[in-house]
Amino acid sequence: MKTIVFIARHSEPFKKLLGEYDCDETEQFKNEKQPLSVKGEKKAEKMSEYKELQDVDVIYSSHYVRAMATAKYIAEKNNIKLNVDSRFGERKFGIKTWDEFPQDFFEHQFHDWNYKLNDGESLNEVHTRMNEALLEALNKYEGKKIVIVAHGTSLSAMLSTWCDVKLNEETNLIELYFDGDKFFAGDWNVPELFKLEFENNNLIKIENINEVHQL
Repeated sequence: MKTIVFIARHSEPFKKLLGEYDCDETEQFKNEKQPLSVKGEKKAEKMSEYKELQDVDVIYSSHYVRAMATAKYIAEKNNIKLNVDSRFGERKFGIKTWDEFPQDFFEHQFHDWNYKLNDGESLNEVHTRMNEALLEALNKYEGKKIVIVAHGTSLSAMLSTWCDVKLNEETNLIELYFDGDKFFAGDWNVPELFKLEFENNNLIKIENINEVHQL
């Protein structure tokens, strides 16, 4: 039996007009509670109107505010409850301030999926929790239409189970390939949407929906 899963990166976060931030919070907490921009809210609502996202049976989101804020429009359009699962959250850097962040972190972590900072996560750890949550959803809602709203890095880690994840040395972007064909060039849109088709929990087809719709 085939199960359709739509995976989406959250819509545009509120960053450009954010001024001084005088609050005693860790960078992780700031990241988790970051809202959508005004444009991001409009784009999230527009995405929820895609014909592909109608008649959805179940929707999941990470616990990050920007993911929930994106997912709420799809839930509203389909009149279904929004399920929040922290396992669909973004990779944790494990820092209190950006002063602690190594300049070569991203390159180092891509080449070593076990690399992490003290309180952060490795890509292998992100891969494990993301796929654990996905597998539970696939088993529980076999044959249904599922939507998952999450984050760029965590979605890439999840897809590495079936896809090749490659670093383009010229653009420095992470590209995704399925059955030898590139379906994502690495330049994440906000939001970004993919359609995955599973059979017996194996990915048999993937489509970049952003190539069909332009936000």
